[in-house]
Order: sequence, then C-alpha cells, then structure tokens
Amino acid sequence: MINKLKAYLKEKNAAALIMSEENICYFTSFHSSNGYLVVTGEKAVFLTDSRYIEAAGNKIKTCDEIIETKGMEKTLKPFIQKLGVKTLMLESERVTVSRYNEIKKIFSFCDIICDGELDNIINKIRMTKNADEVSKIVKAQRIAEMAFEHILGFITVGRTEKEVALELEYYMLRGGADALSFETIAVSGKNSSLPHGVPSDKKIESGDFVTMDFGAVTDFYHSDMTRTIAVGEVSSKQIDVYETVLSAQLKGLEAIKAGVPCRDVDAVARNIIADKGYGSFFGHGLGHGVGVEIHESPSLNPSSKAVLAEGHIVTVEPGIYLPGEFGVRIEDMALVTAGGCENLTTCEKKLIVL
Repeated sequence: MINKLKAYLKEKNAAALIMSEENICYFTSFHSSNGYLVVTGEKAVFLTDSRYIEAAGNKIKTCDEIIETKGMEKTLKPFIQKLGVKTLMLESERVTVSRYNEIKKIFSFCDIICDGELDNIINKIRMTKNADEVSKIVKAQRIAEMAFEHILGFITVGRTEKEVALELEYYMLRGGADALSFETIAVSGKNSSLPHGVPSDKKIESGDFVTMDFGAVTDFYHSDMTRTIAVGEVSSKQIDVYETVLSAQLKGLEAIKAGVPCRDVDAVARNIIADKGYGSFFGHGLGHGVGVEIHESPSLNPSSKAVLAEGHIVTVEPGIYLPGEFGVRIEDMALVTAGGCENLTTCEKKLIVL
C-alpha cells in the first residue's frame, strides 16, 4: 500500500504530509488522535507525541522510522527541512482552511500543493483491497450477520425501534466487533420511509416493515448491510415493493464486473424500480465503497465517472421509500472480480415475516 504511494511521490519529486486519522490508519494500521505521516519517494516516517510513541513503535511495521514530536513548529518543520523537501502535498479533502494557512506559514520554504492530486492517488490506492483487507471486512460482516440472526428472535410487536437498534449494537460488540460502523438504523412502519431514519420510541406494530441498516468494525475495517423484514401480515402493496427492490438488488449484483462503469450498474437497478412506477421514490445512489471508512470510493450513482476494477468492494443497496407509508432497502457488499463479483453477504434476502 505505502510502496504504491512512495512510487507515485518519487515520480513527482515530492513529499506527502498525511494528517487524517483515516489515511494514517490505512497506511500504518495504527490509530491515534495525534500523528503526522510523512512519505517521500524513498521513505515513510510517522511522528506522534509521547502518548502514542511506545504503542506506535510496537504496532507500525510499514514505516522506516518513528519519531516523537513536540508539534508541527518544533519537530515537524525541522524534520521536513532536513529531508530537503521542496514540494509538500496535502490532503485537500481533509485539511481545514485554518490548518492549510498554518501549514503555508510554517513551511514557507516549500511549495504547498493542496489541489486534490494527493487525495486522488490515495483514493485510487485505497479502492483496491488486498486479500488481508478483504478478510478483515468479511470478519466484520460475519459479526453483523450473527447479530441479524439474533435480532430475528428479538423483534416482536411492542418492541421499540431503540430497543432493536441497541440490541443489534450490543450483540455486535459482544460478538467481537471493535466498534460500530455507524449509528445503527432501525425504523418501522411509517418511519421506514426515512432512508436514514433515527431509531425512536415508536413501538413495532403488526403489519410493519422494519428496516435495519448496521455494520461492525474489526481491525479498522467496516462492514455494511441492510435488511427489511415484516412483522405480522403484510399487504400486497408491501410485497410488490419488496419484490421490486429485491429484483433491482439482484440485477445490480449481476451487473457488477471489472471494467463496468459504476453509473451503468446504478442504471440497471434504477431502471427496474422506475419501470415499476417507483422511480421517484429511489433518491440515493445504488452503493459506495467500504474499507477503513464506511463510505469510500468508488460510488455507484448516476453521476459517477468511476469504473469498477478487481478488488473493489462496493455496497448494492437499492430502496423504495413511500412517504407516510413504508420503505424497503436491501443491501449487500460485493467484491468485484474479473468475471463478476463475489457477494460477501450471506443473510437471507427473501421476505422474512415474523
């Protein structure tokens, strides 16, 4: 991973100053609230303060050197000067205006490049997952799936959305998750028409759809899945919407293959929903990349210019949301291969009625 960045920087005769926790974690497998990763074409060095220096020394294997820092002015500036850096590249997507101005002042002896070039190369590197990354994501997904199997025996009429969300979270953490991928969504009945609805004190009623969107983190890597289940008898309209979403999701998965534009995959699923008359009720993109962050490149949406490649991991999550009535979303994660994709999600997708 970091060698790819070194090779790129060598061509540019530049150094990268990486300060975001996410990118530092990606390149070092070490997480802290304080640190600078300096990468040139020849070496990678991690600088952190006294709180993390011992842990970093024990954990980080990808850097040539680990240095204790007293701050940007006292330690990082002379270090960059000693390296003879003339061009310093920043993560424009992750640097605030105030931090950018501070860096320009402190490193006035360098040309500061903050135009998105470094972000693009890092995002490109991060999009393609190696076997170790895939293994970590699968491990996180299996924890989430155990939680889903458990929650099917927990959901009943009278349970609140908050109770369902908390039970999912507790079960994932007890089952080995290091953290939660994001704030769990568990919404029912009319609330399920909210794509990112917040669990409330609403009690689940007979006839409700319950949509749950959740994921686990292991070794810094995220999983992401969504299932919609029913409680009690459901209407023919609910079944029709569910089957439409399921058909769109399955066809979306079938469309995934290395070399296929992301927007084309989105279109396959979106057209199925539109043909059934629900096009205006599917407003978000079909999916997104997953890795050390829950939302990564590439994105599956109508405006995406990205093309799928082997090693990408993307979600496929079409939905239909009928305001004031109900909503349905079904989501799997797929590993892109040369000839198609490998579905990393194993949970049942046929409509489950409790």
